[in-house]
Amino acid sequence: MFNKIKKRDGREVDFDEHNITEAIFKAAKSVGGADRQLAMELTLEVLKILKEKYREKIFSVEEVQDTVEKVLIETGHAKTAKAYILYRDRRTKIRDAKSDLMDTVAEILIETSRENANISNSPSAKMLQIASAASKVYYLNRLIPEKIANAHMCGDIHIHDLDYYGKTLNCVQIPLGKLLKNGFNNGNGYIRPPKRPNAATALAAIILQSSQNDMHGGQSFAFFDRDMAAFVEKASNDEVYQAMEAFIYNLNSLHSRAGAQVPFSSINLGTDISESGRRVTKNLLLAYEKGLGRGENPIFPNIIFKVKEGINFNPGDPNYDLFKLAIRVAAQRLNPTFSFLDASFNKIYGNQIAYMGCRTRLMANVCGPEVTDGRGNLSFTTINLPRVAIQARGDLIAFYQRLTELIDLVVEQLLHRFKVQGNLKVKDMPFLMGQGVYLDSEKLNFNDRIEDVIKNGSLSVGFIGLAEALYALMRKHHGESKEAQLLGEEIIAFMHNKMNKATERYGLNFSLIATPAESLAGRFVKLDRAQYGIINGVNDKDYYTNSFHIPVNYKINAYEKIQLEGIYHKYTLAGHISYVEFDAPPINNLSAVEDIIRHMKASDIGYAGINFPVDFCENCGYIGVVHSDSCPLCKQNNIKRIRRITGYLSTINRFNDAKYDELNDRIVHL
Repeated sequence: MFNKIKKRDGREVDFDEHNITEAIFKAAKSVGGADRQLAMELTLEVLKILKEKYREKIFSVEEVQDTVEKVLIETGHAKTAKAYILYRDRRTKIRDAKSDLMDTVAEILIETSRENANISNSPSAKMLQIASAASKVYYLNRLIPEKIANAHMCGDIHIHDLDYYGKTLNCVQIPLGKLLKNGFNNGNGYIRPPKRPNAATALAAIILQSSQNDMHGGQSFAFFDRDMAAFVEKASNDEVYQAMEAFIYNLNSLHSRAGAQVPFSSINLGTDISESGRRVTKNLLLAYEKGLGRGENPIFPNIIFKVKEGINFNPGDPNYDLFKLAIRVAAQRLNPTFSFLDASFNKIYGNQIAYMGCRTRLMANVCGPEVTDGRGNLSFTTINLPRVAIQARGDLIAFYQRLTELIDLVVEQLLHRFKVQGNLKVKDMPFLMGQGVYLDSEKLNFNDRIEDVIKNGSLSVGFIGLAEALYALMRKHHGESKEAQLLGEEIIAFMHNKMNKATERYGLNFSLIATPAESLAGRFVKLDRAQYGIINGVNDKDYYTNSFHIPVNYKINAYEKIQLEGIYHKYTLAGHISYVEFDAPPINNLSAVEDIIRHMKASDIGYAGINFPVDFCENCGYIGVVHSDSCPLCKQNNIKRIRRITGYLSTINRFNDAKYDELNDRIVHL
């Protein structure tokens, strides 16, 4: 009857009426039908209408589908018609997603996306991001339940690292001492334990790189000073220093993820009081202070100095001199940051707590031992708090009702992802699982599923824009109003309690994280503006404020900011961080830096750092704050500008537009 049909792209292909029958039959089966003969009869009716309407003309796929819907409805097959319409809608979404994907690929081929400021613009980075874009389309349209996928796409929630949804886990605290003591195999053969500090630090860098290749998030050593101590006992200070210098060089040059970026590395230290452990800490800090080959500020590792009374916090403590050194280095190089082991929520774990530079923290474990080594965050998803507040229109009951719905939805999504991750096998992560990096993974065989091991990790619900949410509800944020601060604490405590209930209900480690939003800070704003217009004080900037932070452009002194933000750390046990901003490296005012760090500890903060500009002339090596486009020494304009972004350091040319705008809005906390 008909020979040709026009596809959506304009091509004319052979017409096959059996495709109509098959589509009708599949729709009928989805609602309980199983009569293929009826499907064939309905197909004849569709063909009859097409013949009457189009005669000898060539019709399109869309016109055929419209006719099928009409026939199904008019012949009393409403349920089948609905199923067919839903199927057609899904296919349309998939086609649109493919079209969007092709546009994204075209953009990546010109320049990589700046969603992650640690990603370069190399050919391998472009290939990685093309694969990433394709993976996101697949997971949203084929794997993730539709209501969850829709919530992500519309901006109610954000599933972080969506491109790795079914591939691997987020991050881990690597048991460095275990791997160095026993040796390991990262691909082509067994690497025996080292004997000297230079070999130990070289293998430590390789371990970070190997683990990064199996994961999508951060890699960290929780006890670097303790784990390296045995390898420096018989070495000279010069040998130890050179080993630490080489370690820093390696972590700023070794690449992972198919060569797209250096490992996201964090190093915890400061509490080993043995002579060897002290030498590790001292020499690593001194090497970091010196900088890279021409004095450039290192980007990695994130160095985290653990602050603990009786160990390093007060004069007379055995490592107090190392605490003073850490302050001096931080005042020049932005790192180390500082974790506070005496915080109310950390103190019960003694010296075991460790953080990652992005802010991740975990310790409690309802599935196994409460240890740091071998555990990490499995995945996290963020709730758009400003949108919840906008929708509530000042009604707190409506706000909490909607917030409850979204928390429950995210918990459902995290459980879904956990099952997907749990179905992965040891062979899918040959270093992380195959070399016993993850807790208890040495008990598994090569083809075993990993669910029973990864239950020791954490599943985290995050949030962004508490300040904007409070402004939408009260017309003031928590830096401006005591009442807003009280409500802010109430909201975050509510979310924390919901995590505790999810932990009790499902027997997994649910926790609340103060989201490290990078690309997300701008994504949510764009989506909310499109839906609700520009709302002054809420979405009138190009970014939402990270987690519970006071807005970066709000005038407030450092001590008050620390006091206000410190309240939220005890609720965000999956990770948190607070900062204060200086206008220049405070290297000549170390007493002020120490006073601020002591105030951080007194404010029950878990993890914090200091921020300031670090500029470097790549032409002549000048280091200092450069306020113009050219170097004040050589007058060239080849200036490398280092700033902190969501917990780690990067050059500002890699910041996305939203974070660049946030950077320009930052004001000094006097």
